[in-house]
Amino acid sequence: MTDNEVAPLPEAFYIPRGSDEFDSTVATTSPWDPAMQHGGPPAALLARAVERVREDESMSIGRLTIDMLGPIPQGRIRTEAAIVRPGKRIELVEAKLWADDRLAVTATAWRMRSTPESSAEVATDFTTSSVPGEQEQRYFPGIGSDWGYGRAIEWRFASGGLQKLGPADVWVRPRIPLVAGEETSPIQRFVIAADSANGVSSAVPYGEWTFIPPSLSLTFAREPRSEWLNMNARTHIGPDGRGVADGDLADEFGYVGSVTQPLLVARL
Repeated sequence: MTDNEVAPLPEAFYIPRGSDEFDSTVATTSPWDPAMQHGGPPAALLARAVERVREDESMSIGRLTIDMLGPIPQGRIRTEAAIVRPGKRIELVEAKLWADDRLAVTATAWRMRSTPESSAEVATDFTTSSVPGEQEQRYFPGIGSDWGYGRAIEWRFASGGLQKLGPADVWVRPRIPLVAGEETSPIQRFVIAADSANGVSSAVPYGEWTFIPPSLSLTFAREPRSEWLNMNARTHIGPDGRGVADGDLADEFGYVGSVTQPLLVARL
C-alpha cells in the first residue's frame, strides 16, 4: 500500500468477543484523537444493549439519552443493560458501557409499545430534501481521507458540509455493520450518525475551537424505515463557552425524530 492509498474499511465498527464484549476497530476513530473513539458507535452499542434487554418487536425506543463520562479509548469494551421500570406499554431501561474496566458511557431509554396505524389519521406531514447524488467525501479541514469514522459513513449534503460553517442538511448511511456478523437495527444506524449533529453544523472553525458534546439525546416518533438517514442540523453558541446542537431526523419516508447535544465550546 502506497502513502496515498487508504486501507480498506474493517468488516464492522466492532468485533464481538462474547455476547456483550467487543473490540473496537479503526471505523470508530475520533477526529480529535486516533487513540479514542467517536461518540456515535459506542452510543449505538448501548442502543443495541437496550433493544436486546427484552426481545419484543413491538417495543421500540422512544427516547434515548447517552452520557459520555470521559474519552472512550480504543480497545476492549463491554455493555450491560437492565429494565428499571417495567411496563406493558412503556418501560425504562438503563445501560452501561465499560472500557478497560472503567465506566465510560451510560444510557437511559424509554421504550414504548407500537400499535401500527393507530394514530395514522392524525399523523403529521413533514417534508425533507431528496437524497443527493454521489459526492466526493471530504472531512474537516486538516483531517485526511484515512479518518476511520468518516470513511465508515457515506455523507451526502443537500446543503452545508464538513468543511463549511453553519447549518447542514445531510443524508448519511453507515457503510459497515455496527457489530460484525449482525444486522444493524434501524435505530442503531441512526445513533451511529446522530452524534455528528454538532460536527456537520459547526458554528466555529474545526482546528481553532473544540466543541465537546458530553451528552446526546434522541427522541423517536417512529422507527426509521430506510437505508438513508437525514439530519437537518444547526448549532447555537452562547457567550459563556457553551452551546447546543440540535436537529430534525428523517428518512426517505418522512419525519423520524430529533437530536439534541449540549456543547462545551473552547478555543484551542
